[in-house]
Amino acid sequence: MAINLQKGQRENINAPKFTVGLGWDINNTSTGTGFDLDASLFLLGDDKKLVSDNHFIFYNNLESPDKSVIHTGDNLTGEGAGDDEQIKIDLTKIDDAIKEITVVVTIHEADARKQNFGQVRNSFIRIFNTDTNEEILKYELDEDFSIETAVEFGRIYNRNGEWKFEAVGAGQRDGLEKFVSIYQK
Repeated sequence: MAINLQKGQRENINAPKFTVGLGWDINNTSTGTGFDLDASLFLLGDDKKLVSDNHFIFYNNLESPDKSVIHTGDNLTGEGAGDDEQIKIDLTKIDDAIKEITVVVTIHEADARKQNFGQVRNSFIRIFNTDTNEEILKYELDEDFSIETAVEFGRIYNRNGEWKFEAVGAGQRDGLEKFVSIYQK
């Protein structure tokens, strides 16, 4: 049975291979333009910076160099039930230099489209065992991010040889570029 996390909670991930599923729904809005939310991952070293530029996983770079992290592709509409985007992680292949994986969701062209996370509802991140499909944990964002265009959903980190997940739920207004500037060397 999955553990439902609250903001700030941490939980062990006891699976060598797991999938990160992200989902959301769009409120009925008057923007007249479709929403395109994008999941991105930053694979960080001890210094909390990208191990290399190729360790930034997003719709234009779907695989880490060691193929331990694979983004299954960009969902341009978010329509349908369940996960809107998924990222498969295989800890048996992960580079020893990677100590943390930060999971971020951003709204593509948010400023031009006059969109923000206040117009998004039912946002969640879940982690499930890739081999058994058993859900390990889930974190549902319940905050109203009325001006934010990017949200750090959570982070997966290695502590003393064990991989854990922390529910973060921190939003900011400057989109994906802000996260890139934080994590790039």
